[in-house]
Amino acid sequence: MTVHLSSRLRDVRGSAIRDLLALTARDDVISLAGGLPGTELLPRERIATALATAAADPANLQYGETIGLRQLREVLAATEGARLGRTLTATDVVVTSGSQQALDLVARTMIDAGDVVVVEDPVYVGALQVFQAAGAALHAVPVDADGMDVDALADLLAGGLRPRLVHTVSSFHNPRGATLDDRRRAMLAALADRYGFVVVEDDPYGLLSFEGPPPVPVAAHGDRVVRLGSVSKVVAPALRVGWLTGPAPLLAAVERLKQCSDLCGSTLNQAVAAELLSDVPWFEGHLGMLRAALRDRAGTLTEAVREAFGDAVTCSVPAGGMFCWLEFTDGTRPAELLPHALRNGVGFVPGDAFAVNRPLDDAARLCFASNPAAVLRTAVHRLATAWREHRQLRRNVESCGKSSNCWSVTPSSPMTPSRP
Repeated sequence: MTVHLSSRLRDVRGSAIRDLLALTARDDVISLAGGLPGTELLPRERIATALATAAADPANLQYGETIGLRQLREVLAATEGARLGRTLTATDVVVTSGSQQALDLVARTMIDAGDVVVVEDPVYVGALQVFQAAGAALHAVPVDADGMDVDALADLLAGGLRPRLVHTVSSFHNPRGATLDDRRRAMLAALADRYGFVVVEDDPYGLLSFEGPPPVPVAAHGDRVVRLGSVSKVVAPALRVGWLTGPAPLLAAVERLKQCSDLCGSTLNQAVAAELLSDVPWFEGHLGMLRAALRDRAGTLTEAVREAFGDAVTCSVPAGGMFCWLEFTDGTRPAELLPHALRNGVGFVPGDAFAVNRPLDDAARLCFASNPAAVLRTAVHRLATAWREHRQLRRNVESCGKSSNCWSVTPSSPMTPSRP
């Protein structure tokens, strides 16, 4: 059967991470690949209690407002306003099905085919897919240890580039793990004011700071910023509750477009999220537990990497969030290492899955959030074993290439699940 598909799909890159999750779902594989919170860190009992309370109210089983449950929007207006240092009201918030829907709605509201959008390199893959689907002309700005290189962006703007949007994962970046420093945050907001573009500040990890308060948002420095948030990383992904705040005309347009998309989100899930976020003593205690657990896991993973790989890799030191970024210095290509890693029972994401314009074939993203410390140590041991096997195979191939009396050397079979 032939089905005509939209031309918008031609340039949308598939997610290598989603493809990889099917392989790392095997019981014999420890996954450092997907950005999943640790299951044992999810507040299941508290959610169950909130769910029972919400379900007892018949109004929470009905359709709701497209813009979202008012109780939840009031809670989010208070918490977001406190972070921004200004007063927000419920009308300043639109609730969405996760922050990914918020990003998609902003893109479809603001972008026409051919409009320029600036993304980070390495890029959050979900953002890349959204902007490709919208038909945007993408321009990439590098991310270093201090977040997006805003000075490089300023040079592009001075040279005539005029983006409609600039997207950044400002805090504890996915995949790089870096945080945009204060100078760059203020500069980015100032550039938006000067050149008339909108900054999309994607901030699902901002509350997961290991030490001290969360970073001050880019939106605290200017009005031309749309902030995206989510409970997926701080409560539970399955609630599918996200939100956006930003300029009033954009929020009104997003609400109108959202009516075409899903009429409204789950009132029941939003009622659960509202109860959890409004219970400040519980939520602060939960965040404290979560931050401590993630800090311990990040320290365990990075220490194990240093011990196992030595100078063969550089590893970022996370100050929050869920990810660390490895760069191999010995010529190892993580995309070639991955099949060996999967056969040894560990998965990760090669850096080239996040590349836009520059090669990232010496890099890899590891997620430390999904597994406890003991499992992370086992995962790094397996990864190091795979790395040594891969290096030996490379040496054998190189030696064979220099010898006229050598039989061909064939790598073992690529990654194949042990069952469907």
